[in-house]
Amino acid sequence: MKRATKDLPKITTHVLQEMKLKGEKIAMLTGYDYSMARLLDESKIDVILVGDSASNVMAGHKTTLPITIDQMIYHASSVMRAVQRALVIVDLPFGSYQGNSKEALHTAIRIMKESGCNAIKLEGGEEVKESIDRILSAGIPVMGHLGLTPQSINKFGTYVVRATEEQEAEKLRKDARVLEEAGCFGIVLEKIPAGLAEEVTQSVKIPTIGIGAGNKVDGQVLVLHDMLGINTDFSPRFLRRYHNLHDEIIKAFLAYIRDVKSGDFPNDREQY
Repeated sequence: MKRATKDLPKITTHVLQEMKLKGEKIAMLTGYDYSMARLLDESKIDVILVGDSASNVMAGHKTTLPITIDQMIYHASSVMRAVQRALVIVDLPFGSYQGNSKEALHTAIRIMKESGCNAIKLEGGEEVKESIDRILSAGIPVMGHLGLTPQSINKFGTYVVRATEEQEAEKLRKDARVLEEAGCFGIVLEKIPAGLAEEVTQSVKIPTIGIGAGNKVDGQVLVLHDMLGINTDFSPRFLRRYHNLHDEIIKAFLAYIRDVKSGDFPNDREQY
């Protein structure tokens, strides 16, 4: 049986640009493994982000900092084997691009070659422009990320809303222009005031994807495990849970354990 997505056009960075121009919202979710990525692609999601949030939801770390390049390539490769239609973007992990543009280029090339992904994403504005320039010079599409940048958590010391003060807001506006002028195809805006996100979205020609940035951006992204209710420990205001898989999965596990303990599983029809 053919996959439902096989005959649909592949989502590219150019398609995202056209969506912004037409006012069509862009839907993005994170993905880290083959099985979930296959379901995401069948749902006709526009973009799958292989986020460094895998450090949290897949490996159990408290921050995104510990995940390695090898681990990101593993997750990205798993996703790519499942995807036919969606644009797949991979986060450059912490320490692989900050302060060293040559290392940034090496990391981006390695991730692209070994995973087969479509683009990469990195955090920061003016301070990472040299890295962006080098990566783009190799023909690798780059998405930026401004506002709350989780890889800088030790600098900020908190996950509170960013750019609420004018000085930081003005830097974000400037950084958005820097990213656009450098050649980024889009920008993630995380946890900033909705009014500022709307202003930035209107000021740049490239798509903006919000997470905790209001509804006047060009698209939205959520972490898969959060929106499905698998992870119940994280409940920020911007998160809408579309399911409660935590309770559903626990019920299934309890039923299986009960059936095994009672001898009901396997029954006569379930053995040879």
